[in-house]
Parts: sequence; C-alpha cells; structure tokens
Amino acid sequence: MATEKIQKIAITGGKGGTGKSTFSVLLANKLIKQGHKVVLVDVDVECPNDYLLVNQKLEKIAKFVYTKFPKLDKRKCRKCGLCVESCKSNAIFQAPGKYPIFLPELCAGCGVCWLTCPYNAIRPQKVKTGKIFVNKVKRNLWLITGQTNPGLEETGPAVAQVKKFALQFAKKKNIDMVLFDTAAGIHCPVIQALIGVDLAYAVTEPTPMGAYDLESILSLSQKLKIRIKVILNQANLGSKKLVEKVVNKYKTKIINEIPYSKNLAQAYSMGQLLNLKCDFKIKIEKNFYEKKI
Repeated sequence: MATEKIQKIAITGGKGGTGKSTFSVLLANKLIKQGHKVVLVDVDVECPNDYLLVNQKLEKIAKFVYTKFPKLDKRKCRKCGLCVESCKSNAIFQAPGKYPIFLPELCAGCGVCWLTCPYNAIRPQKVKTGKIFVNKVKRNLWLITGQTNPGLEETGPAVAQVKKFALQFAKKKNIDMVLFDTAAGIHCPVIQALIGVDLAYAVTEPTPMGAYDLESILSLSQKLKIRIKVILNQANLGSKKLVEKVVNKYKTKIINEIPYSKNLAQAYSMGQLLNLKCDFKIKIEKNFYEKKI
C-alpha cells in the first residue's frame, strides 16, 4: 500500500483541555470496530498523553529524533552578520564586532543560516532531541508517540519526523487509517502536524474561550486549505450558540456533539477509554471513510 492510499486524519483544536485526545482515542476505537487498521499518532511531542488514556507505558524506543542545529567555525567567520539577518526565528544573537551566538532553544533547524553564509563558516550538526515509541494496543490498533527532550522550544521538526515515521510504519503494516492527535494551538508544531492530512476534526467546548480558539484553528485550516469539521465536547454545558456562530462564519458544521459524562470522565482518569461503553454515538463521515483506499 502506497502512503498516498492511507487516510490521514488530524484531531486538533485551538484550545487545550477540550477533549481532543479523548476524542482521538474514541475515534480510533470506533474505526477498528468498523474493520479498519488504525495507527493513532500522538504528535503533541512536548506533552504526549495518549498512552496514559489507553493504559500503556513508553518503554521501548523505536527511533530517536534528531534535529540539525548550526555550529560556527570561527576560523572562517568574518562576522558579517548575514546569518543574523537571514534568521526568521531570531535564534542568532551577535553583539557588535563579536562572533554570532546560536540560540538552540529558538532554532527551527531550517538551515537558512548555513546556506546563506558566504564563507561556509556555519555547518549543520545533528543533535538528539527526542524519541519515538511504538505500542501495539490491541488488535488492529497501534499507538505511536513522539516525545521531545525537556526545554526544546521549537518542536516543529520533531513533529515532521514523527509523522514520517508513522506513515512508513503504516505502509509496512498495511494500515489504512492514521490519526494524528496534534498539540493545542496554532503554532508551528500544529501546522506541521496538519500539513498533508486529508481531513481534520477540531474539538471544542461551548465556552467563550472555546469559541475564540476554535475560530483560530478554523482560520488556520482555511489558510492551509484543509477540510475541517467540528466536534463539540461537553455539549450540554455552556452556550452552544457561541460555537455555532463561529462554525457558520467558516461555513463548516458541527458533526458530533458529546455531552458531559461521568462515566467518560472516570474512564479517562483510569486509562480505560478503550473499554468504555459509550452512552453516546460518535458520528463519522461514512462517505469519507468508506471510499476505496
């Protein structure tokens, strides 16, 4: 199976705490019951938690994540400052008359500085910045977890590597559905996770902050030209009209409403979401999932 035949779905949301990971696990469970082979990929690499929700441990490292950072050769450097001017991440500091200093916590590893330097004074060096774990959760369900080292602020490159690993893994296992559980927000790691997906679900809640951040993620998906639908969690709390106003503005729709459930909250806290007997239905777009792959 070629990777372009694999269905790639992102579960995202502008606001944290809306139930994004919960929905990711419930959706994965729903799909395997329909006969799909599923890989759930936790690309919230700074703080992954899907493994806790499915009662797994991150023990066996499948692969390390490396990021390229610039290294200066002072023998060649002429202190011209061109690297500083070219860096869009503001990850290079240079005092007057001094050598440039690279700030790895801000560096995106894009390579512009070493490509720009006219004296070849900057070269890339690979630094181990994270890990990838693989868990066989149950029949036809695998969990891939990306985890970066503490303190790494620019995690977009790590997300890209986890996605690449997951799609290669899916191809080897003849898997037809890959779900990417993204970080919350609209920053670089989220953008990296959304690039190239076939469909995205934005999970939100009926609160003013939920509606505000939903608009951010819908606006981002529009710019990325990604088809996106809305999942309203804890739908029987707060004000649904706030979310409906945003949804109508971006001409999408709420395709599922999940009410607050004590049973769901208990299953979440105990890592037993896959064993939950739902008192609600998860509606999915049959035309999308049932098309030939």
